[in-house]
Amino acid sequence: MFDEIMDVAAVVCVLLAGVLSAAAGIGLLRFPDALSRLHAATKPQIFGLLLVIAAIALDQRSFPTLLALVPVFVFQCLTAPIAAHMVGRAAYRTGQLDTETLVVDELGPAIERSDSLYR
Repeated sequence: MFDEIMDVAAVVCVLLAGVLSAAAGIGLLRFPDALSRLHAATKPQIFGLLLVIAAIALDQRSFPTLLALVPVFVFQCLTAPIAAHMVGRAAYRTGQLDTETLVVDELGPAIERSDSLYR
């Protein structure tokens, strides 16, 4: 009985991860600019990965497997926001964004200051 519950929980985790992946894909297609698409791509990624790792851990029921999966999640949590930050800055500098949808532009003055220092 306990094994069946764990198997059902693993399947639910995989299905939810699939739904998050589909939502991210739809967001990439539907959102208008690079910053919105970046948000759609990175937010579901981390939670979807967590659900997949949980599904693997529930399926394998092994502590060594869990120990192998934890660094995957930690490194993804560390690298995804940094990569998203760099892509967002590049999109901002190249003008690949919709300035009308920005509520607060905190990066503009910082870029102007840094550009004036190097002129």
